[in-house]
Amino acid sequence: MRLRGICYDVGRVMMGQDWRPDFEPSMVRRELAILRHDLNCNAVRICGQDLDRLSTAAALALDQGLSVWLSPELWDETQDATLAYIASAASRAEELRRTHAGDLTLSIGSELTLFMQGIVEGSTLLERLANPSLWDFLRAGRHNAPLNAFLAKAHAAARASFGGPLTYASVPLETVDWSLFDYVATDLYRDARIRAEFPQLVRRSLSQGAGKPLVITEFGCCTYRGAADAGGRGWAIVNPDRTPPAWQGSYERDESEQAHELSEVLGIFDDEGVDGAFAMTFIAPLLPTSDDPAYDLDMASYSLVKIHPDRPGETYPGLRWEPKESFHAVAAYYGACKGQP
Repeated sequence: MRLRGICYDVGRVMMGQDWRPDFEPSMVRRELAILRHDLNCNAVRICGQDLDRLSTAAALALDQGLSVWLSPELWDETQDATLAYIASAASRAEELRRTHAGDLTLSIGSELTLFMQGIVEGSTLLERLANPSLWDFLRAGRHNAPLNAFLAKAHAAARASFGGPLTYASVPLETVDWSLFDYVATDLYRDARIRAEFPQLVRRSLSQGAGKPLVITEFGCCTYRGAADAGGRGWAIVNPDRTPPAWQGSYERDESEQAHELSEVLGIFDDEGVDGAFAMTFIAPLLPTSDDPAYDLDMASYSLVKIHPDRPGETYPGLRWEPKESFHAVAAYYGACKGQP
């Protein structure tokens, strides 16, 4: 693969909750250097809402020599508000493109059928997912026309100021008009339901862009036994109605399963001719680890590092996290790809 990447969250915001409560540019610079030199990434997908944070992290990543996929994400807002946000993000991205050398791609949205108001009924993601008519609506494909109508407007708004490559981080249930974009991009998690046909699903995504390169914008696995079967729903083991958070069932931490799943899926992407992939995700500060399994929220995390809530890590002094087995597995896979065409 040409792009060997990882998602790096600078503050996605859902229902008022910032997923990266603390944002320190010096820490971001250090983590990006670790991604570049120790994780063997040559690309990073920078995700979040705040445009100042996104611009700061993107500039630091470009300075590290990383290819940047800038992914501004405004969740649960109206189409008009989202369109205005994309236009502002595109202006920021063009400023970065003018002032920093390197490879910068702008994504004009992520899974908007689900994460934006106006296509599926409901004012929040959870309301839309709970809509009893959701899956009938999606199976009938009634979301695709309004999605593509919005993407055409968003593409025009971004192109008004941004001169670099554009893409959109889709989800497999969306049929996107890829003629607008420079890359086909999709979030693609393997799970038990699609394990056997997963390579065929990758090929189908490759075929949608009339020869345009395919990049997997998210893939991954959580950190408990059985998480590979859950795929993109692995996070759902947390009971949101309990304080403090508790599990919906009994689970056992398993870093090896996460590491194996990531390595195996990367191999499939390589075999099928995918241009690049971004593992989900580097760090998840809201899901710290614990020696007590009842409070080891990192089990529900896709991150490649585990957060210590009350002490610094040992591998990288001054940082509150430690690499998981998945960190080392991805580093080994990406390292073996260096120098390949």
